[in-house]
Amino acid sequence: MTDEATRVQANADTHEEALAHIDIVDPVRTVRVQRRLDTEPYRVYRAWSSPDALSEWYPDAVEGALAPGTRSTLVFRDHRVWWDVLEAEPDRRFQFRWPWLPNDDWITVVTVTITPRGYGSIVTLEDGPFDLTQPGVLEAYAQCLSGWGEWLANLRAVVDYSVDLRRNRGMG
Repeated sequence: MTDEATRVQANADTHEEALAHIDIVDPVRTVRVQRRLDTEPYRVYRAWSSPDALSEWYPDAVEGALAPGTRSTLVFRDHRVWWDVLEAEPDRRFQFRWPWLPNDDWITVVTVTITPRGYGSIVTLEDGPFDLTQPGVLEAYAQCLSGWGEWLANLRAVVDYSVDLRRNRGMG
């Protein structure tokens, strides 16, 4: 290889490496989703804080209590996940932590804030932090973005219209 060819190849290699590396200015993200519901704050709070009400729109079942300081297990058709309740302010706020990755490698805190609005409520959910530089966390962040959007749509369907949007519920 000539000196010129070596220089061109070195520049091409450097250029490929530069293209392959992406700097994320702020790699720590939090998912924030907001929904307006046509139901009173006490019913929205109950949908999060009562095992029976929670299983009407989110998991298939809840094992345990959903009181602050307790660990419960959410049972879905294809997996189970623990859920530690951190705070519960009736009709206003519900907070828990849970794992996103296998072996509990990434744990986030979810804060649900319920605000009265007219005859209904505004539900604001924040889940995070997600450090996108950590292995597997980018995929968890993407699942969180799409998942909470779908689940809050189902919460609205259940509390506003008594309709469960989950398909094939109870079928394994």
